[in-house]
Amino acid sequence: MPCDKLKMICFSPTRTTRRILDAIAEGIGAEQLEVIDVTRADRVPETCECLDDDLVIIGAPVYGGRIPLTAVERFKVLNSCGTPAVPVVVYGNRAYEDALIELSDIAVESGFKPVAGAAFIGEHSFSTDKTPIAVSRPDEDDLNMAREFGKSLAAKFTEASFDTSVEVPGDRPYKERSPKVSASPITTDQCELCGACERVCPTAAISVGAVVETDPAKCTFCCACIKVCAFEARKLEVPRLLEISQWLTDNFSERREPEIFI
Repeated sequence: MPCDKLKMICFSPTRTTRRILDAIAEGIGAEQLEVIDVTRADRVPETCECLDDDLVIIGAPVYGGRIPLTAVERFKVLNSCGTPAVPVVVYGNRAYEDALIELSDIAVESGFKPVAGAAFIGEHSFSTDKTPIAVSRPDEDDLNMAREFGKSLAAKFTEASFDTSVEVPGDRPYKERSPKVSASPITTDQCELCGACERVCPTAAISVGAVVETDPAKCTFCCACIKVCAFEARKLEVPRLLEISQWLTDNFSERREPEIFI
C-alpha cells in the first residue's frame, strides 16, 4: 500500500537536520505530511500521538557522538504503538558514533518500530571562516541522496509494508557525554538588538532588551544564534571550543558521505 500519511518530527536548531528531513519527505511523496518541530520549548506539544500515521521520520543533530539532551527530553512526548519509524541523524563530518542507535532506541521506547535509518552530514555548528568544517553541507549531492532515500522508503513501504526491521551502527552502553562547559557565545558591539538570536535559541538561554544577555547554564553551543545573526555580532570565543574547532578542521576535512540503512 502507498505511504499516504507521513509525520516528520525534528529537533534542528540551525535548520540543517530539517533540510535533510524535508528532502527525504520530498522523495517519499506522501499525500499528507505533518511536521512537528520540537526545536523550541514553546512548540513542544504536551503529547504527540503517532498511532494512525503510515510512517514517521525522527531527526536530530549529533553532539559529541550522542543525541543532544534537549532533544532526548523533547522526544519523550512521542507515543506510538508499532508505527514504522526512520531515525535520521546529522553530524559535522567527524563521526556520529552512538547517536543513530541512541535515536533508534528512543524511537523503540516510545513504541515505534524502526524500519530504516540514516546518518547525513551537515555544516558543523563550530564552523567559521577560520575553521571551516563541512561548509555548506548538506549540499545538492546530499539532498539528492536524501530524496533517493525517501524514494527507497516509499518503495519498501509499498512492497513489504515495512514488516522488516533494521539494525544500525553504534554501541550500548553509549559513549559518555563530554562535561558541559559553563560558557556561551558573546555579543559584540555590532549587535542591532534585532532579537533573531533570541527567537532561534532552543533553550531560551538568550534574552534581548536594552542589551543581549545569555545564560551559560542553558546554552548548548548549538550556535544557532551565530548562524542566524545578520550582523555577525555573535561570536564563539570559548578557548576550549576554539581548540576543538581547530582540531576538527585539521583532522576531519576529508569529505564524508551519508550512510543509509534500509
